[in-house]
Amino acid sequence: MIANLIAKPSRLIIGLMSGTSLDGVDAAIVKVEGSGLDTKTELLSFTTVAYDDTLREKLKELCSLEHSDVAKVCGMNFYIADVLADAAERAVREAGLTMNDIDLISSHGQTIWHIPAADPADWSLVRSTLQIGDLSVIAKRTGKPVVGDYRTADMAVGGQGAPLVPYADFILFRHEAKGRILQNIGGIGNCAAIPAGGLPEQVVAFDTGPGNMLIDQAVHTLSGGAKSYDDGGQWAAQGAADETIVAEMMSHPYFSMPLPKTTGRELFGKAYAQQWIGRMREKGLSDADIVGTFTAFTAHSIARSYRDYVLPVMTVHEIVVSGGGAHNRTLLAMIAGLLPEQTVTSTDALGMSSDAKEAVAFALFGNNFLFGVPNTLPSATGAPVATIMGKLALPG
Repeated sequence: MIANLIAKPSRLIIGLMSGTSLDGVDAAIVKVEGSGLDTKTELLSFTTVAYDDTLREKLKELCSLEHSDVAKVCGMNFYIADVLADAAERAVREAGLTMNDIDLISSHGQTIWHIPAADPADWSLVRSTLQIGDLSVIAKRTGKPVVGDYRTADMAVGGQGAPLVPYADFILFRHEAKGRILQNIGGIGNCAAIPAGGLPEQVVAFDTGPGNMLIDQAVHTLSGGAKSYDDGGQWAAQGAADETIVAEMMSHPYFSMPLPKTTGRELFGKAYAQQWIGRMREKGLSDADIVGTFTAFTAHSIARSYRDYVLPVMTVHEIVVSGGGAHNRTLLAMIAGLLPEQTVTSTDALGMSSDAKEAVAFALFGNNFLFGVPNTLPSATGAPVATIMGKLALPG
């Protein structure tokens, strides 16, 4: 089966991405040619299957030491796999195709917990990561081979298992004359800084900190569950960020950690958001001020990351934003205000849907797996060597 796919001049691959924002599953149907750094991609179709509020809250529980348990993780591993399969099937229908047209499905899975560094206080908490959404369930449901569970391979060779998308960013967006920072703003923010005409080993990539995660949690809490995100940044725009609070939040030790570094809900999850909401309410901030303060925190964390780790080592002309944060006009304006010497734009302006980019990346990863070609960027994850990420589940 794999040999037949490799022999084809191109392959149709469904990339499935469900991120730390817990907003749903992105499904991209991608035509892929070649492999490795010479891979060519064409996005044919894209759809998003949103998580409902009940599922989103259950996933937040799983991402919490206080509310999770093994039974919930076990059940959700299969439940989310069905959601992922549903998203793949919906993408095929909306594209006017059938599963017979699809060669491969590549799934990131849903991250539940991530331990980029071992816990010195507990010998059992070694470097590790957990993404759920069982591959065999997706394969049997769709009748297609499925590649997934990517992050573990990079961690097995000494990396942090994240960020992974910078490998695809280098292939899709490197420019001979312009230094670019590809900034994804999902639940967590992560960046890939690519120097003009640069080589893969020159890419600087890491998690900048919280992206939409804290903003979304504040909106959900302050609206009594009526809203799950700040549409266009409208709520934040009505308030004024408390710069003193922002400065206090920026004292979090994550922002002074050396590279490589990655983070997630373990540090910037629901409990962290609720702690600061309480602090801001005590200070008398309005709801709009609170949302605006969290938005400013994300903007400052991104700008400081560039000043500390990127701008001292390369010239950057453009900051190219993708993910849900690309639609938050208030957030983008704040980032632009903090970085006046760079142009802030989105991947849409470069011909790639800002919502689809990560799903396209995982289609690219799945294609490299087929060819036995490494699909990591050691300069991003901190691994000493590049490796072939992914595990295969067959439909038969």
